[in-house]
Amino acid sequence: MVGHYDRLIEPYLVNLMKDFPAIAIDGLKGVGKTVSAKRIATTVFELDKPRDFDQINNIPDTLISNTPPVLIDEWQRIPSVWDFIRRAVDDGAKPGTFLLTGSITSTDTNLHSGAGRIIKRKMYPLSLAERGIEKPCVSIAELFSAGSPFSTEISGKTDVGSREYIYEISASGLPEIRNFSIENRKIALESYFANILSHDFRQQGIRIRQPETLLRWLRAYATAISTDALYTEILDASTAGEADKPAAKTTISYREALENLWLLDELMPWVDGEGFFTGLKLSPKHYLADPAFAAYLLGLDETIMIGGTGWPAGTERFDAKYGSIIGRLFESLVHLSLNTYAMINNAKLFFLKTHKGDREIDFIIRKDSKVIACEVKFAPTVDAADGRHLRWFMEKVGSSCIDAMIITTGGVAYRRKDGIAVVPAALLGA
Repeated sequence: MVGHYDRLIEPYLVNLMKDFPAIAIDGLKGVGKTVSAKRIATTVFELDKPRDFDQINNIPDTLISNTPPVLIDEWQRIPSVWDFIRRAVDDGAKPGTFLLTGSITSTDTNLHSGAGRIIKRKMYPLSLAERGIEKPCVSIAELFSAGSPFSTEISGKTDVGSREYIYEISASGLPEIRNFSIENRKIALESYFANILSHDFRQQGIRIRQPETLLRWLRAYATAISTDALYTEILDASTAGEADKPAAKTTISYREALENLWLLDELMPWVDGEGFFTGLKLSPKHYLADPAFAAYLLGLDETIMIGGTGWPAGTERFDAKYGSIIGRLFESLVHLSLNTYAMINNAKLFFLKTHKGDREIDFIIRKDSKVIACEVKFAPTVDAADGRHLRWFMEKVGSSCIDAMIITTGGVAYRRKDGIAVVPAALLGA
C-alpha cells in the first residue's frame, strides 16, 4: 500500500489557482501528479479510461459544463484538449477552473504553446522533507526573506545519518515504489524502465532499434551523475570497444525522448554569474529524475553501498575522473529536494563551475536578484577548507548572496563564524 505523503506542491497549486484559470502539472510517470490533483479537483476526467476518453473526445464542451476545478488527467492522449482549454481561458474562464496532468511532453508542433493562458509547473519525486523522515527546521523561504544577508538563525538536531540517506537514495521518491523490499524494488524499477523503452517511446513516434544500446547509454549517464561530462564521453563509455557506434543523431533523439518523459533532469549553469565571474562552464550538469534510477542502473542498493563496495566493475573511468559515486548520489538526492523547495518559493536552481574546474558551487538557488549558494558533502562533519569555494563566491557576488550553506549528513545545524550555515539535508525544507 502507498502511504500518505503531504506534497508541498498542493498548497502551492491552490494558491496559484486563486489567480490563474488553467494550470498544467508536468512530471515523471508515477510521481504522484494524479493523486495530488485529485485532492484539489472537484471534477475528474482520466483520459486513460475509455469512458472518459470517448466523452471528452466527442463532447469537449463537457470540460466547461462541470463543476470546477476540472482535472484532465493524461491530457496529451487528446492533444486538442490543450487548445480547447486555451480558448476557454481566452473566453473568460475563471481562476481555478482547469488542472491538467501529463507524463509525456506533447510533441505536436501544431499545438499553441499556451503561453499566457496555461501556467506550467513541474512535480518532482518526493523530496526529503516530504518523505517524513525528519521535520525540517531550516527554511529556504526564511533565508530569502531575511532582513540582511546571513542573519537567519540556524539551529536544529537530527538522528538521520549516512545510513538513512543511503536508504533514501535507493528507496526512490516515487510513492508506489519506495515501500517495497530491496528485491521487489528492483523488479518494479526493471518493469518501469521496460515500459518506458517500449510503450512510452512508441507514443513519441520513436522506434528503438537497439534497446540494449539505449540502456547502456542510460547506465553510462547514471555513472556520470552529478557531473558535467560531455555527451560524447557518455556515448564512448556506453559503447566502449564497439566499432559500430550509434549515430549521433540517433543518440540525440533518444536523449530528447528521455527528456520528454521527464526521466532526465539536467541542471543548467548560472549564466547570470558571467556578470561576476569570467571563464565559466556553460554545459549542463547531469541528473536523473530520481537517484534511485541511477542506483538501479548501476546495480547498487543500500546493502551494497552501506557495505562499502559502492561502485560496479567496468565503470571506473568516470569514478576516477569525477570522484565517489555514493557522494554524487547523495548530491543527486539533495538536487531532487532542492528542485521542489526552489519551485515552491518561485525560485530557480542552477550550478556554477569554472572552465578550469578549480572552482565549483554545487547549487545556486536564485530568486529575483538574491541567491543562496550551496555545497554538498557526504560527511557528518566539515572543516574550514570545506567552505573555501563558498567564501570565494560570497566575496565575488557580494550582497546579492543572501546566504550560503554546506549540506551534510551530520546531526546538527549551525552557523559558522565565517557566516556559512552547516545544514543536515534532512533538516532543510521549503
